[in-house]
Amino acid sequence: MKIKLHHVNFCSTQVPAMEEFYRSVLDLGPEPSLATARVSTSGYAGNVAFVTDGTTQLHLAERDLGVGFRTGNAINPLERGHIAFRTDDIAAFKRRLTERGIPFSDYGTWAMNGWEQVFFHDPEGNIVEVHQVHAADPA
Repeated sequence: MKIKLHHVNFCSTQVPAMEEFYRSVLDLGPEPSLATARVSTSGYAGNVAFVTDGTTQLHLAERDLGVGFRTGNAINPLERGHIAFRTDDIAAFKRRLTERGIPFSDYGTWAMNGWEQVFFHDPEGNIVEVHQVHAADPA
């Protein structure tokens, strides 16, 4: 099972201002392929800007305190943001979490077409995402 850093998600009430900041101060560029992959009918329709340095992405998402309630999950990745890793075997990763007694919220493919996502807390309470892409687009 391979695992690698994919993106960092920051939540904000001012997504356009955040995008302008990261694009103008850090010279990040747009990551247009992800906007069309979004699923906005499964509990989250907020504004999101996707930017990248060419390797790692930054997802600037509109804060939404109700996502966990609407999706029936204990962990809300859009309350205060998260760090995300990509794996090539989400089933093996879920087994790893279960074997270690780490509770997780299995969101399935709710936010991005083909991205199967799980969210859990690290020992300090930070939210961590691990996902696997099942679609043809590996963005």
